[in-house]
Amino acid sequence: MALALAEAKAATARGEVPVGAVVVDGGGAVLAADGNRVEELSDPTAHAEILVLRAAAALIASPRLVGCDLYVTLEPCPMCAQAISFGRIRRLYFAASDPKGGGVENGPRLFSQPTCHHRPDVYGGIDERRAGDLLQAFFAAKR
Repeated sequence: MALALAEAKAATARGEVPVGAVVVDGGGAVLAADGNRVEELSDPTAHAEILVLRAAAALIASPRLVGCDLYVTLEPCPMCAQAISFGRIRRLYFAASDPKGGGVENGPRLFSQPTCHHRPDVYGGIDERRAGDLLQAFFAAKR
């Protein structure tokens, strides 16, 4: 999670919402790490999770990241949650929950839907305070 938080801080420096994500393989080796790049790329899908899922899949030359884990600083939105399911991520670890935009423990709770084909193990609240502080500081500066 420390690396994901570092990516979130780097996203802030780029003027992005401070969300960072990291994909690791079953042995703990980092396959991909990045932060939000929505503004930079003018791409509404350039969330940190999507970027690292794409990079990790390209690295291992497979659309399925079986045995891989994802660390992210904010509860994934519904779009990212669905991509996590499609990517067959083994475990999802996230820091801060997102009552307004989340798709895992909030909102549509995609992994709980009967139509969800793959459900990762989910662990929320990891380093929640640091991630929440980054988000609060970012949005306070915008107001």
